[in-house]
Amino acid sequence: MVKLRISFWLLLAVLLPLKAMALTELQASVDKNPVTQGEYIALTVTADDDLESQALDTSALLKNFIVGRTSVGRSTQIINFDTRKETRWQILISPKQLGQVTIPAFEINGVKSNPIALQVVDSASQPQQMQNLFLRTSVSSDEAYVGQLITYKVKLYLAVDLQRGVLSAPNLDGAQVKQVGDDKDSTDIVNGRRYRVIERTYSIVADNPGKLMISGVNFSGDVLVNGAGGGMFSFQESRPVQAQGDSTVVTIKPVPQSYVGDWLVADVVALQEDWKDGQTYEAGQPITRNISLYASNADETSLPDLNIPLPPGMRSYPDKAVKKTIARDGQTVAKLTQTVAIVPSKAGDFTLPEVKVAWWNPHLNKEEYATLPARQIKVKPASNTPTPDLTMPTPTTTTSAGYWPAATAILAVLWLMTLGLWLSARRKAPIKVVDRIMATATTPTAPANLQSAIDKDDAAEVLNALLHEVSSIKGQNISLGQLTQLSAPLAAIASKIQAAHYSRTPKETAPLYQELQGALAQFRSDELQKKQQKSPLSSLNP
Repeated sequence: MVKLRISFWLLLAVLLPLKAMALTELQASVDKNPVTQGEYIALTVTADDDLESQALDTSALLKNFIVGRTSVGRSTQIINFDTRKETRWQILISPKQLGQVTIPAFEINGVKSNPIALQVVDSASQPQQMQNLFLRTSVSSDEAYVGQLITYKVKLYLAVDLQRGVLSAPNLDGAQVKQVGDDKDSTDIVNGRRYRVIERTYSIVADNPGKLMISGVNFSGDVLVNGAGGGMFSFQESRPVQAQGDSTVVTIKPVPQSYVGDWLVADVVALQEDWKDGQTYEAGQPITRNISLYASNADETSLPDLNIPLPPGMRSYPDKAVKKTIARDGQTVAKLTQTVAIVPSKAGDFTLPEVKVAWWNPHLNKEEYATLPARQIKVKPASNTPTPDLTMPTPTTTTSAGYWPAATAILAVLWLMTLGLWLSARRKAPIKVVDRIMATATTPTAPANLQSAIDKDDAAEVLNALLHEVSSIKGQNISLGQLTQLSAPLAAIASKIQAAHYSRTPKETAPLYQELQGALAQFRSDELQKKQQKSPLSSLNP
């Protein structure tokens, strides 16, 4: 019983100091001093007791610091019956201003930490080999013309592992800003230290003359750094980082007064065309020209529309120009592609005039021209003009006069009247150039179904399918030139479809297709009735 009482008092003597343990010390420290403006550092506050997470009030930091993530950790150590407990707060902070900034003292249950005098320096004053992250920016020229493309490059140097990040585009007023190509990832050694380099390129085109202020880009993200604990059990932790690029001023010059034409400024401008000399074309048939305009160190929005002149006797039907910007070998190239259908209305020798584009050379400060030479072409008569058969039918000789002479005379008179009316209508009917664009001498061997062509909204296939339908109804090959004599409504609708397809501005074709189907149905019905009616000459046949 005595032994039991002694053990109890011994246990009580051991536990009483644990119960009586209370907070006696509060310490504060930072992992870096001095620190660059905008950089995040770790502020660690340690208490020698097990405390609640809310026991530390950090609101005093908000006056001079940006307060980031806060983490709390606890530990307990027992060595030779000596128990030590600890609560540790780690706060990520970034100073708002340069100079000396004081981290205030913290207080918990009457125990205070020591204040810390933090020295905040400009990032430019810190040697780059001491920085884990910094930005470098460059501009292709400190002078440029209105509409001239300026190349702005941003390089992000990282000596730590990047977890995530956002690089903002330069902030500009009165200019167009676009990213050119994809980011480039490489490595570089700066003052003996290896960095990962992420490079991004922007194109800037100023709209107005004057001073163009390019504000420095910003980077914000998270990197992985070694924890403050150190030792073999230290782990990497995520820490927010920020970096600011330098601002740049570019002088923008106005368009020279001596310049004539649509304004285009570039390093080099060239015209290119796929053309085969020596070819012979047919009147009424389209001649396709594909012309490309290239401008080095220019943006697609700066490219002017092409002026393609034509000689008398020709009409053009241009498609919408296609513009795009290409990044190649560190250069920005703007490209315009123009496709135009040229239709000669008559046969003969023609000269397509040269195509010329004016542009300004900023290196020589003078106006220059990109040209395509004149083209000589030969146009032969259209091959789809039908030739009437003027051979007179030979009367059948019989031994009996009967009614055959009268029947033959009536047949000849009616045939001559039909021929005369056909020739008169052909002389009077005007043949428009647009009617010849899709004209062919024969019906296509494998024409598209009319409804299928309408569903695809392909004007060429629609007209080919229409000719096939009319040819099937008439039992002979019909071209667009012959369609005028067969059905004026069909010919008029076909002309409208062609005009809509080759117009400079897109037009609605669905109502025209619906009107075409109705006119074709009426033409089919009329032709069927003609076949069903009994010919007045049939009774004369034996």
